[in-house]
Amino acid sequence: MPPPTLPTTPTLNLTPTPLTREAFSPFGAAITSPLARDITNPPPPSTLQTLTPVPILANQSSALKYSPISPMTNTYSSSPSNQPSSALMTMFSCFPRKLRSLPKEKKNVFDVRILERHPYTTQTFTPIDLSSRSTAGGEEEPVYLVIVAPSVKGTTVMARTDAGEEVGVVDPPDLSRLRAFVATGGQAVTYAAGTWHAPMVVVGSRRVDFVVVQFVNGVDGEDCQEVVFGEGIVVEVEGGSGSGKGGGWQSFRGEGLCGV
Repeated sequence: MPPPTLPTTPTLNLTPTPLTREAFSPFGAAITSPLARDITNPPPPSTLQTLTPVPILANQSSALKYSPISPMTNTYSSSPSNQPSSALMTMFSCFPRKLRSLPKEKKNVFDVRILERHPYTTQTFTPIDLSSRSTAGGEEEPVYLVIVAPSVKGTTVMARTDAGEEVGVVDPPDLSRLRAFVATGGQAVTYAAGTWHAPMVVVGSRRVDFVVVQFVNGVDGEDCQEVVFGEGIVVEVEGGSGSGKGGGWQSFRGEGLCGV
């Protein structure tokens, strides 16, 4: 069934901020290496306590093991169907999104029109074949936008399907608290169970492939829930065409940084 449409949409202009563990913690987990990229040897054992999470030496002292780095939540036992779930690993090939140009402001925007959530499972996206720095030819690598909203827990709002049927949306997204983050190839992201989020948004000149890990039980409406809404919520993309060839995205390069 197509997702229902929420009755109201606030007017929001969001400017993405760098994806960091602290900023993203209300919505899940941001995963990034605590080591600078130019470190080529294990640091002295006396310094490991300064890293988060604290690692241990592994692989004949040639590697550091950090554990745990992200939760893997499975609460399908509390779902209405009580159907058993299993772990699922998939890959999404996400192509660059079309942006809407605002010539007077000299920027582009991404229009947020749909959100989804997975109420009983975390969902982790890990980019592959994507660097966290420029390529050898000087072209900037693509980035991806992480757009999230908390639930209004304990609330049900009425929404309408394309067929005109009214349906209740339990724990709907709090659109007034929508946030946008920008992530690079050196980062992965875990959406907490129940966190509303936009389907993956890639901005740049080429696609990004993501390995995705979650739990599923195969029951429609328990694995994934979606809502759509009208115009009014945009994420500002600085710097010309948003092609990934430099421009305003450089200002977002921070710490080393759907659907099933």
